[in-house]
Amino acid sequence: MACILHIDTSTDVCSVAVSEDSHVIFEQEDHTGPNHAEQLGTFVDEALSFTDNHAIPFDAVAVSGGPGSYTGLRIGVSMAKGICYARNLKLISVPTLELLCVPVLLRELVEEDALLCPMIDARRMEVYAGIYDRALHEVRPVGADVVTAETYKQWLDERPVYFFGGGAQKCMEAISHPNAHYIDGIEPVAKWMQPLAERRLLNGQTEDVAYYVPFYLKDYVAKMPKKLL
Repeated sequence: MACILHIDTSTDVCSVAVSEDSHVIFEQEDHTGPNHAEQLGTFVDEALSFTDNHAIPFDAVAVSGGPGSYTGLRIGVSMAKGICYARNLKLISVPTLELLCVPVLLRELVEEDALLCPMIDARRMEVYAGIYDRALHEVRPVGADVVTAETYKQWLDERPVYFFGGGAQKCMEAISHPNAHYIDGIEPVAKWMQPLAERRLLNGQTEDVAYYVPFYLKDYVAKMPKKLL
């Protein structure tokens, strides 16, 4: 198995965790933010000191890649890339919306045929959302949605859909479909990255440290002339 440093700064929560052989052995969280610029460096130093003191070598750094806060993602990705360069480690990107699904799958009773709709709050009645089945297969790609009573109707007419994350409050106000279910208190936190990051590392799904960018810059970079990259 592997030892992975996990970093999430995609929302107001700042969190760092270390997992080894599928177990979380270190975690720090700050829910009073956004305090990423102040807290992240301290949390990472504590995590590195913990593993160094226990002679545990890292295999990779996993970072939440968005969608989420522009500033938060930039701080988290910069820290992750710096550690990868300094320690010659692999970089793993974990989509924030998949990360939000992990505590739901582990702690909630969700029907076998249900769909999961994690959401990150954007502006006005907009959210970033994706739709997944219980195996985290993508049913609908991540996109920016304007929430109305009709936004997710095609899926709600077929089976239960669970809405959660920072943008779910907007759905509660707009969607009253009998198949719509809402779960409160779900936030992206580094300790939940462990199963997603380990699976990506096992499958060789790592990033190019030099060219990796968070979610909000992917389209911009994709359109740049290759000679500028």
